[in-house]
Amino acid sequence: MPELDIREPRSQPLAISEAAHRPADEVLEGLGSGVEGVSGGEAARRLAELGPNALRTHQASGWSVLGRQLRSPILILLLVTAGLSLFLGDATNSIVIGVILLVSVGLGFSNEFRAERAAEALHSRVTHRAVVVRDGTPQEVDVTALVPGDVVHLAIGAIIPADMRLLSAEDLLCDESILTGESMPAGKDPAPVPAAAALGDLTSCLFMGTVIQAGNCAGVVVSTGGRAEFGRIALALGERQPQTEFQRGLQGFSYLLLQVAIGLTSLIFLANLLLQRPVIESLLFSLAIAVGITPQLLPAIVSTSLATGTRQLAKRKVLVKRLVCIEDLGDMDVLVTDKTGTLTDGRISFTAALPTGPGISASDLLTLGLLATEADYAESQASPVGLNPLDAALWTSTDAATFAPARYVRLDVIDFDHLRRRTSVLVSEAGAAARIVTKGSPEDVLALCGDTPASVQAMLDEQFNAGSRVLAVATRAADGLSAIGPADEKDLVLAGFLIFLDRPKANVRASLDRLEELGITVKIATGDNPKVAEKVCDELGVLSGGTLTGGDVEALSDPELAAAAREASIFARVSPEQKARIIRLLRRSGGSVGFMGDGVNDALALHAADVGISVDSATDVAKDAADVVLLDKDLGVLAEGVMEGRRIFANTIKYVLMGTSSNFGNMFSAAIASVVLSFLPMLPGQILLNNLLYDAGQLAIPGDRVDPEQLLAPSHWDIGFIRRFMFLFGPISSLFDFATFALMLFVFDAVPGEFRAGWFIESIVTQTLIIFVIRTRRVPFFRSRPSVGLVGASLGVMALGVYLPLSPLAGVLGFDPLPVPFFLALLGMAVVYLVMVEMAKLWFYARAAQQPVPPRTAAVRRRGRTHHIARRAARFSTAKAGPLLHYRGPGWRRRQTGHKGPHVPRVPVR
Repeated sequence: MPELDIREPRSQPLAISEAAHRPADEVLEGLGSGVEGVSGGEAARRLAELGPNALRTHQASGWSVLGRQLRSPILILLLVTAGLSLFLGDATNSIVIGVILLVSVGLGFSNEFRAERAAEALHSRVTHRAVVVRDGTPQEVDVTALVPGDVVHLAIGAIIPADMRLLSAEDLLCDESILTGESMPAGKDPAPVPAAAALGDLTSCLFMGTVIQAGNCAGVVVSTGGRAEFGRIALALGERQPQTEFQRGLQGFSYLLLQVAIGLTSLIFLANLLLQRPVIESLLFSLAIAVGITPQLLPAIVSTSLATGTRQLAKRKVLVKRLVCIEDLGDMDVLVTDKTGTLTDGRISFTAALPTGPGISASDLLTLGLLATEADYAESQASPVGLNPLDAALWTSTDAATFAPARYVRLDVIDFDHLRRRTSVLVSEAGAAARIVTKGSPEDVLALCGDTPASVQAMLDEQFNAGSRVLAVATRAADGLSAIGPADEKDLVLAGFLIFLDRPKANVRASLDRLEELGITVKIATGDNPKVAEKVCDELGVLSGGTLTGGDVEALSDPELAAAAREASIFARVSPEQKARIIRLLRRSGGSVGFMGDGVNDALALHAADVGISVDSATDVAKDAADVVLLDKDLGVLAEGVMEGRRIFANTIKYVLMGTSSNFGNMFSAAIASVVLSFLPMLPGQILLNNLLYDAGQLAIPGDRVDPEQLLAPSHWDIGFIRRFMFLFGPISSLFDFATFALMLFVFDAVPGEFRAGWFIESIVTQTLIIFVIRTRRVPFFRSRPSVGLVGASLGVMALGVYLPLSPLAGVLGFDPLPVPFFLALLGMAVVYLVMVEMAKLWFYARAAQQPVPPRTAAVRRRGRTHHIARRAARFSTAKAGPLLHYRGPGWRRRQTGHKGPHVPRVPVR
């Protein structure tokens, strides 16, 4: 990625530690702002001066891609040696080598750059916005456009977009673990703190990258981008994202090939020197062998696969925010999902009002339920937009049409929260005495009403057992009160129950079966009563491994909950914090955990999961927290995404196995022949041309078909497996190379030009045909058909490989014409070779050592703090290189990009 421009600001902004101990109005004055924020023009001026609130840039850079293509030391050494050869007079061979290398680099560059452009377009489609007051008017702006002095409003689940000084707060708790490492949320309050307080004790401030766990607030932006505490840490890690398991596997594979290449080329070079062959020729040949072993187009194959996967997922109504999210999807083996809209239709309907209180009718109970609503009564009756699903169902019911909002005056309201799980209002009717009306989960409301009669409990249990969703309504007189708080929710009298129905989806059983086939364990986390969740699962035929309630979760220690969560299938009446805790403990147990949710209460769990999944109809907070957005809230759509992730991995492994078998075999053959023969078996340029043609054909692999059994479980890199594969199939390839050598020398009495042409054609043909055998564990063509693109590319490469030694370019490339009987012999040898490889493949995969490792016995994968910092920092990304400042203490300095170590500084906590 390109470096962001560094500029010096015209004025130094306030440090967050200094803002923390000043009164809020003084901080606003110091930032040149007020409760109405800054003007649009002033915000634009500050943005131009200070730069975007960004920590990353996702602009595709052609120079960066070209640099990656050219950074191979073997490639550079080969170019230098070819240049030296040209200087010494071997112009033809040097020019051939140079042209082939340029075409090879260009091929890799064009494919990888195209994938980078796709990634840039993907990033640009995903925006993260914040509600900002500018010119006295609330408006949504991109988080990267925030400037010091902006007044920002935030609610539960939001990620703090910058370092901010609180102006107002209501029951505010923040998860600051990404900075402090502390698992407990930090309470926040606008009151100034002592001047000597450590950063972890700055309760009057909010820090970029942390998450609001409860409450809501307003604050003024003090520091943005690299000047924020989180920004300083994220920039210290550098632009490079931490490696995924997939990328670490690629690195391990590269190390394996590097060891083989160094050993083989060193032996070849020394052997040729001992045979007193020209030094330059020997060096060129040795380096060409090294290039032949190295899968130069592997980065392009991976990038193309990911970009292709993104397009395929978009067609299947799955939007991924970053390319690596596709790998994470394919890796998933545990999915925790909410119930509403996933297992059920999500179309909640009000079915009945069941009064329990003395003298209360069903219509009276419905009226009380309508009164206990946070939104304005008149607006709610006119439109249910913005209401929660249960209130929306209540207001759109036919009986609600007779409600007269003008008769009631709401004096105060206590909003719903996920700890109390209820809403209370203080309301009066037509000048009568005020009363409190509370509506919420039956368990929590009944706890405020004293003893529950057995008949009332039986009525409630009957509804739960039927799978109904239930809200309890209670009330009491509140004479003399003009405002209420949670302490006033007491001594209530139960008025009755409001009954709702949300039917199971018709096709969800098939989707659950499909996920089970893919090796994914589905667990349900819901705020509903456990009996309701169990009833839905029973109707769907889902076998439950047990149920844990919020009370159970609270009572268990982390080790106890980790063990219980692995077995349980349903988590009922769980709070947002408990959902996030369950996700974290499931991740520690091994495997990759996905969470699917669409509400504000799901944001914390979405942040905690390996893969956060939301839907297009979700709340903005949930979509903002997710890595993957489904355009349809359908588990079947999610299964398509999982399969696409696994298909990409499977196709990448195909390329790796093909390269390690045929490439290694051919280069090993060349090494042996160079020692035994009196001439080089193939010129350096011919080896590079062979490698180029073969790699070009492999670019069709990302679009190849994958056998169904390869998608049934997450796959992981196994370097031992690749090594065993290489040392079995490589020698088989070499065996037929040696047969070709014998044919050319003893049957056709070939001169060097004929020998090289014969081996070049045999090598291209066998390397290309073996693709169809190795790409599947099944019988090729009959039980596993390759894609049309792969067949076409392979046939085209073979045709070109056969044509070049016979073409007018043959002399330039160092080839001589071949006799016709050679091609008949080649046909027979190719058939025998393919049959032998197929038999070896059946034997290889039948051995126990090649069987896949069960997911739960695989090594536990832990994603460290560095991974989560980088993932969080990705939301603060800009498509254009712009000014970015890194602030630490007094004064400004350029950011440090050289630090790549694992150490991540933590904010001190007292």
